[in-house]
Amino acid sequence: MIKDNQTHLNRAHVVVDGLLVAGSYMLSYYIKFESFIGDRNPAGHLAMETYFSALYFLVPGFLFLYYLVNLYTSRRALKLWDEFVDIVQANIVGVIGFYVILFMLKQNDFSRTMIAIFAIINVIVTTIAHGLLRKFLRYIRKKGYNIKHILLVGYSRAAEGYISRILENPQWGYDVAGILDDFVPVDTSYHGVKVVGKIDQLGDYLANGGYDEITITLPLNDYDRLEELVAQCEKSGVHTKFIPDYSSLFPSNPYTEDVQGLPVINIRYVPLTNSFNRMSKRLVDIVGSLLAIILFSPVMLAAAIAVKATSKGPIIYKQERIGLNGEPFMMYKFRTMKVQSEAEEKKGWTTKNDPRVTKVGALLRKTSIDEMPQFFNIFFGKMSLVGPRPERPQFVEKFKEQIPRYMVKHQVRPGLTGWAQINGYRGDTSIRKRIDYDIYYIENWSMTFDMKIILGTIRYGFVNKNAY
Repeated sequence: MIKDNQTHLNRAHVVVDGLLVAGSYMLSYYIKFESFIGDRNPAGHLAMETYFSALYFLVPGFLFLYYLVNLYTSRRALKLWDEFVDIVQANIVGVIGFYVILFMLKQNDFSRTMIAIFAIINVIVTTIAHGLLRKFLRYIRKKGYNIKHILLVGYSRAAEGYISRILENPQWGYDVAGILDDFVPVDTSYHGVKVVGKIDQLGDYLANGGYDEITITLPLNDYDRLEELVAQCEKSGVHTKFIPDYSSLFPSNPYTEDVQGLPVINIRYVPLTNSFNRMSKRLVDIVGSLLAIILFSPVMLAAAIAVKATSKGPIIYKQERIGLNGEPFMMYKFRTMKVQSEAEEKKGWTTKNDPRVTKVGALLRKTSIDEMPQFFNIFFGKMSLVGPRPERPQFVEKFKEQIPRYMVKHQVRPGLTGWAQINGYRGDTSIRKRIDYDIYYIENWSMTFDMKIILGTIRYGFVNKNAY
């Protein structure tokens, strides 16, 4: 629920900023050309339509710049002044970029003064809007909404420092539900936050749910347990942070947050938890899948006829897979095997010369045509063009116990193709290697990385020796 609320807030944030950019631009035009202090001679400047046509590029351009300065990343502990600096930086870059484009287009009649007025107005109104948003969030958090419930693991100076800062800043919307520790007695309290159990009970607390974050605040003499605890938290899928008890050991880097001088290290950085990134990727998925459905419709029609004509059974094969946030969904493929019982289906992966595969099915698998119905899964939001391949429920249950970090792959939508697949890890290949490639993709996602994988799929992925 909290993730959904944050997503809705970020989307509204983007829409409001877009309106503010457009409004600031229109107001700057009025001040420059229509007001009593402006140049009201129509012969002395370009037509209004020419100026306003720039909004088609200006609004998305400025929203992209705001995204680049992390204006849409959830940073509850960020001060308004720091946000103001980010807004100023984005506007300076935007104005310089605007000037450069006008110079390259040799558009000398376009008022540079109006652009400067726009930048000043835009910085002011955007900062005011973000300040009002902070007040609104502070209000709803006082009412008990948009709160993140945190469980601390380890009683230390870092834990006390974190609790103190949270209590001093209720506008952040954090609630420390309790602390787990092996050396401090249960019911020991620090500013009202109690030790509620032992660290060995972490699994029980994770299973019961109710926590949005697990923050590891172990003392220096207990860091040998860190790897085990991180693995346990990640297996549950709960977002995990680590606050070092000796903060000078950890310089600031892109994987940390600064909470008034206290570095908070995110155990795993997932770019697609950012709402703007998710929306951008989703837009590409919708457009890309729709174009693919149209482009490959003759191929899919031919495959459907071939499947129906050569073996008994349905044309489309549906199978339950595990997707985003561990939610099950039905994945579609062209049927490439003889019709089987449920027990036979659970036999395992297809192997080389598998007798269950039909002759037409073998060709469809070899060329990846059998996967094309998944364009509909992508269009309806269950999958993405690029991402970790989804797995069947029984294998998810097996692998999450055997392979560290396996459940991390479910923090993003599963994909039709992925970094592991274009590197040869598909079909009957090492699942551990596949997960390593999947996690690398998740932590290093970008639009250019997705494009690289799509191009790699076109070049290497359609015909694959490991696809049986």
